[in-house]
Amino acid sequence: MLVWAPGAGTRMVSSAVLGGGIGARGWVVNAQVPPGYGRLDPVAHLRALAADAGLDGPGVGLMTAAPVATYRFAADGGAEAAVTAGIGVRGWAAAPDEGALGAPRRPGTINIVVSLPVPLTDAALVNAVATATEAKVQALVELGADASGTPTDAVCVACPSPGGPTEPEAFAGPRSLWGARLARAVHRATREACDPVPVRSSG
Repeated sequence: MLVWAPGAGTRMVSSAVLGGGIGARGWVVNAQVPPGYGRLDPVAHLRALAADAGLDGPGVGLMTAAPVATYRFAADGGAEAAVTAGIGVRGWAAAPDEGALGAPRRPGTINIVVSLPVPLTDAALVNAVATATEAKVQALVELGADASGTPTDAVCVACPSPGGPTEPEAFAGPRSLWGARLARAVHRATREACDPVPVRSSG
């Protein structure tokens, strides 16, 4: 399990099963689970793992069947990204219904955790999630993965809470200052985490 605990004064936006949405969060855990994980209480499981790690209060919990020890980290101008990746089960977001089930089940999930040193508005936080996702897809296409991601990818973006001397950034798109830095960090970490791309099984 990977643990990052910036503490109080941090806001996060996340698609995670635990602590998803936008709000004050003090920590992030990225827990490795077995392929075919079958528990029906992932929120309770993540809370128990966080408590075992000495974490309390609100936080974000991610899960993956990919080995978290092989995470990759990249930074660009103060933007930081940590990525764990398993892309044995992957595809395009807009896939046809037929044949979607019954594919070989192998370790999957690309989990992206991003930290920015400046506060963002709610809209910019959402924009940052889109930018991180675009950077992930760019990395996958460049690697020849023929996919936009896996069915269970998750993103978390963290930044300081507003209220200090710095006005919150209103934009985090790929051509904004911080969005561009975020994109480069996520792109590099994702490429390194996903390379080499596993070959699909024909059966």
